[in-house]
Amino acid sequence: MKYKNYYKILDLKDAKVSDEEIKLAYRKLAKKYHPDINGGNEEIAEKFKEVNEAYHVLGDVESRKKYDRLYFAYKFKDGFSAKDRINTENGFNDMVTMLFGKKQEKPKVKTNLDKNSYPIIGEDMESEIEISLEEAFFGSEKKIAFKTEENGLKTISVTIPRGIQDKEKIRLQGLGKAGKNGGPNGDLYITVNILKHERFTLENSNLVAMLPITPWEAVLGCKVEVRNIDSNIFLSVPKCVSTGERLRVPNAGYINKDNTRGDLLLEIKIMIPKHITEDEEALYKELGRVSEYSPREI
Repeated sequence: MKYKNYYKILDLKDAKVSDEEIKLAYRKLAKKYHPDINGGNEEIAEKFKEVNEAYHVLGDVESRKKYDRLYFAYKFKDGFSAKDRINTENGFNDMVTMLFGKKQEKPKVKTNLDKNSYPIIGEDMESEIEISLEEAFFGSEKKIAFKTEENGLKTISVTIPRGIQDKEKIRLQGLGKAGKNGGPNGDLYITVNILKHERFTLENSNLVAMLPITPWEAVLGCKVEVRNIDSNIFLSVPKCVSTGERLRVPNAGYINKDNTRGDLLLEIKIMIPKHITEDEEALYKELGRVSEYSPREI
């Protein structure tokens, strides 16, 4: 009896994998070798049946336990060793008899499989959700409603992981359309849209904010207090900065999923007062008289 390494058939390294990893591996290969995509190819059809055969055994908790007793007892790779080989050509069906106690007929290769018999993976579904920058930064729980196959509405709670990026998708396994003939359900993919913030712009893992200062602060330099997304920061503005220059505060930006942080980028904007006193006007006139600086080429 030729032994079939079902873990290898599903492109899994060994038996030390979770039930979810088995399911995901099956979904990937079932899509790859599905008859609707590779219609008429006998070799692909056989591969598809082999993948379904492996999932039929490993996808059930009890049958996997029985199979694993053989797997770990003999440490199979590509077949039985010479002394353990059983003189039969019935292949998998003898293994099924050993595992389940029921003899089955060896399936014949068919180029056109009956669509009412082979497992069909459920279709994936898409949805969207809007969250604030703070909800993305700190992580949050949000409720989302989406249409079901029966045209009803279903509401679920979604965990927004801390540090998620705009347009990133959250995958909810098994919440898509139902599979058929024993095939697994599809998944639900939720696209996260981070709303525009009144103060911050998100640039990858950096936060960008405007820093308004006065003309004299720009010339003389100053110390300012800046309200960040999660704390207040005291910052020294150097002398003679111009509008558009950026000051960088390391490790004070957006949070990453590994709990590191990007930088906070503060873009200088020199603000001109709309109303000035007579004394201020006199000082500006005196400055204009004594200064030799000109921003324009003559």
